[in-house]
Amino acid sequence: MPLLIAAAAAALSFPSCSAEVGQFEVHNDKSSRSARQETTEETAAPEITVTTTTEFVYRGNIYDTNHRLLTYGTYAYENEDQRYYGEDCGYSFGNIISVASSGLDEALKDLLCTKNPTPVNESNNVGESVRLTIDADKQNELCTYMANMGMAGSIVVLRTDGSIMAEASYPNYDPELFYSDTEYSSNLYSGTLQNKAFQNASPGSCFKIMSEVIADKNGIHTVYDDGEWFDSGATIVNWDHDSGMYPIPERTLSSAFVGSSNIFFAKVFDQLGSEKVLEELGSIFHFCDPIDCDFGTIQNNIEIYCLDDLRRSAFGQSYVKTCPIYLAALGREAVFGDMVKPFVVQQIVDTTDPNKECAKGSAPYEVIASIPKEYRQNLLDGMRGVANNIGVYVPENYEFFAKTGTAETGAGDFLYITGCLRNVADKSAEKPVYSDYSNYAQDGSYIIVMQLQNPADFGFNFASETGFLYQGIVNIVLSEY
Repeated sequence: MPLLIAAAAAALSFPSCSAEVGQFEVHNDKSSRSARQETTEETAAPEITVTTTTEFVYRGNIYDTNHRLLTYGTYAYENEDQRYYGEDCGYSFGNIISVASSGLDEALKDLLCTKNPTPVNESNNVGESVRLTIDADKQNELCTYMANMGMAGSIVVLRTDGSIMAEASYPNYDPELFYSDTEYSSNLYSGTLQNKAFQNASPGSCFKIMSEVIADKNGIHTVYDDGEWFDSGATIVNWDHDSGMYPIPERTLSSAFVGSSNIFFAKVFDQLGSEKVLEELGSIFHFCDPIDCDFGTIQNNIEIYCLDDLRRSAFGQSYVKTCPIYLAALGREAVFGDMVKPFVVQQIVDTTDPNKECAKGSAPYEVIASIPKEYRQNLLDGMRGVANNIGVYVPENYEFFAKTGTAETGAGDFLYITGCLRNVADKSAEKPVYSDYSNYAQDGSYIIVMQLQNPADFGFNFASETGFLYQGIVNIVLSEY
């Protein structure tokens, strides 16, 4: 494997959720961290029955939800298929599909190489095709928007049934040129190949969506908020610690969430202890176990080696890692109560006729975690309060809920907005199944996660300053089909 591709594949791997606290040494997985790292390039195959064969079969095509051709195969050498991309689709879909980015051509290879029921050529050695839930028009618009605005990072748009409508990354690359032009590929850095929507990083205060529910569930509704908390040789500060408003002797849970107090939630985790925190993260938010999706496995990470790690985990720092796709699933759970498994495989189709179904795709509305009903309203009220402070306009037939996050990472600060545009006519509770998403906007809602990896280029210090960038994303998502 070329060094450039190896670097990208390594960047797309996710360590599992584990924790060690002093003498307790709590673990949430059965294998050691070193063993996990040796297998990080593996991705889970979709839960779809495929036919195995020793005969070489060239991969079928991949289409978007509107049957637009995204990628297709030819071959230049025996037993080696060459992949090409549909018009205007290579640049925006490269890091979702290309093998160089550990994309769907790799994750769905067994499926794409299952011999098509209708002969495609004389040799009859071409596989079935896949129709994705992704809307190519929206994907292209979002990629163009990020490029025009100079936004490094990612955008994920999730529908309430769990289907991914878009997952844009920037910078990105042309996958055809990557394989055909060695000068082009050698000038790319590994981060260009990454699907940043599926890459783990610190989530910052978006993690407080989970911390808020854990505090509420365990009856912690007021805390002495110092603004600056020095204990055991470590200091934790609030972003507005020098505002003159501290101390706040009885800071409420609602105020702490809307004002994004680090100290409030750090003291909550400190009071509950690591075992209780990990138990709640796992049982309510499926944070501590792998989530096997049709595009690969989401593996969040939390490691706690000392008391300071536990406290900082409460606001998404220390050894906490997750990806924007998980944050979208979390945003769905926050607003609608249930986390459903994200998916991109809408349908298996005949390569000779993409309108002809060979098999169903991944199941919609697959619930994997739920917030207890009695703790949902406080979270909704808090996310509504955060949304009101961002300065994002949404049409009258939508409600906006959000949580911002400012994360310190090894690559600098990452800024996030995890938001939901809830349609007032939403029918998610009825679990409608869509064979065609063209009418989804009439009564459907959208969860939108924006991750900005280069805030310094915009002069931003906090995620709350990024509202105008998020507004552009909202406008694209809600524009007419």
